[in-house]
Amino acid sequence: MKILLVEDEKGISNFLKQGLEEEGYEIYLAEDGKMGLDLANSVKPDLILLDWMLPKMFGLEVCKAIRQTDTKTPILFLTAKDTIQETIEGLKAGANDYIKKPFSFEELLLRIRIHLKEENKSDVYTLGNIKINTLTFQIYVDDKEISFTQREYELLLYLIKNKGKVCSRTQIIEDVWDIHFEYDTGVIDVFMNAIRKKLNINKDEELIKTIRGVGYIANDLN
Repeated sequence: MKILLVEDEKGISNFLKQGLEEEGYEIYLAEDGKMGLDLANSVKPDLILLDWMLPKMFGLEVCKAIRQTDTKTPILFLTAKDTIQETIEGLKAGANDYIKKPFSFEELLLRIRIHLKEENKSDVYTLGNIKINTLTFQIYVDDKEISFTQREYELLLYLIKNKGKVCSRTQIIEDVWDIHFEYDTGVIDVFMNAIRKKLNINKDEELIKTIRGVGYIANDLN
């Protein structure tokens, strides 16, 4: 998914870009309000992180301009401004959320995930004792939450959505990674090893089984 980050403080923007890319997001950077507005119109991001105090155009102006043509894309203000009146101004301009600097990356990531999923149907998928809440991006094993990266989450969800079917590595690369050319599918095995470790299952278990030379299959054992 594409996220537009409009932030003029390079230390913050570089930190957030690296962290969000590690979670599997595609990040576009803008260092002033005008550039942010131009990218919002050309890139069509899935979510926008918008600083309030920006060169050339304030974040409030950018938000209002975006909302003239786009009423759906979630906009989250990142700002040191935190008075009630300023919060109201931001929400009236069309922002969906407001997070005060300094903030924790974990809090920002959770808010991003929630707002991105609000644009889609919420649902809960299960496999044995594993449960995935697609509204909150949370994964549970026996009601204990397990921390997953964005790519691990997407891969596990794909297998569960297709449980009972053999998913080839080529299919996974195309459907989960969105890569439609020759690519080393061995990277999938790396993610699968991490998933199995977190779920405490081995490669020979029927719950998520390796099909040699082909791919993987998820099976309900009930």
